[in-house]
Amino acid sequence: MSKSDVLAGVNMAQPKVAILLCTYHGQHYLAEQLDSFVAQTHANWEVWASDDGSLDDTHTILKEYRQKWPTGRLSVHFGPAEGFSANFLSLTCRAGIEADYYAYSDQDDIWEPNKLARAVQWLETIPENIPALYCSRTRLVDANNNEIGLSPLFSKPPSFANALMQSIGGGNTMVFNNATRNLLREAGKNLPVITHDWWAYMAVTGCGGKVFYDSEPTLRYRQHDGNLVGMNATWPARFKRIRMFWQGRFRAWNDGNIAALRALSHRLTPENREILERFARAREISLIPRLIHLKRSGLYRQTVLGNLGLVAAAIFRKL
Repeated sequence: MSKSDVLAGVNMAQPKVAILLCTYHGQHYLAEQLDSFVAQTHANWEVWASDDGSLDDTHTILKEYRQKWPTGRLSVHFGPAEGFSANFLSLTCRAGIEADYYAYSDQDDIWEPNKLARAVQWLETIPENIPALYCSRTRLVDANNNEIGLSPLFSKPPSFANALMQSIGGGNTMVFNNATRNLLREAGKNLPVITHDWWAYMAVTGCGGKVFYDSEPTLRYRQHDGNLVGMNATWPARFKRIRMFWQGRFRAWNDGNIAALRALSHRLTPENREILERFARAREISLIPRLIHLKRSGLYRQTVLGNLGLVAAAIFRKL
């Protein structure tokens, strides 16, 4: 593919999207992901790749695409080598990246051609000063790109009360505006959060921003043995989550989330600040007052099963 082929159809009047791509030992699927960027109907984009210390051919692939794409289309940087979440947060906060919108990208998915276009279409309806975050459903595929299902379809509205309990959109689907990026940069890159996408959902909803969950799948989410994070839709995955719950992982995650949110306390809306403090207090008091505090806080998950698990977590002090 020539440089002219990549540039064909580019409309520089379109909003510019910075694709924040994090890589780590991604040689098997990276080229397909990069090719899916070229296939986007929204053509005004550039890729900022942050590699976390790959020892395979990831760097070779990135170098090849950087050479065959026009100058400035792809830049490659070194990540902090502290895990995928820290890598994404470091890229989010990286000085020098300037665009109208920002899209998180994993290394092993395949974007549908209209992914960026759908996100930008919604984001353009939100005033620039309001944090806005787009996310979507995904089409699940196996290692060979054969479709195996869809991610869960969530019907309850996005909110801070939901964000404290779960993330409804994978980071690989997320696109956000400068108001959101400024908020995330203010919070900083050294945070005790478990995932960058869950953090983005909490920060935006907590600070009065807008979140849109698109029920239309916008990418092919590859499920394979090398996934650092995969879907929790299978029974083995669910049992793994239950085991982690009983081991206290969920409570430890909440410790980190609460600490990070308190650093943004001055940006939280009064209502959401009260929800956060009710949740924090409820985790430390006896059973009946705990359940009352949690009820009044309005916390919820997206499914009936998830809400039953929430009650169990509250009873057994696993929140």
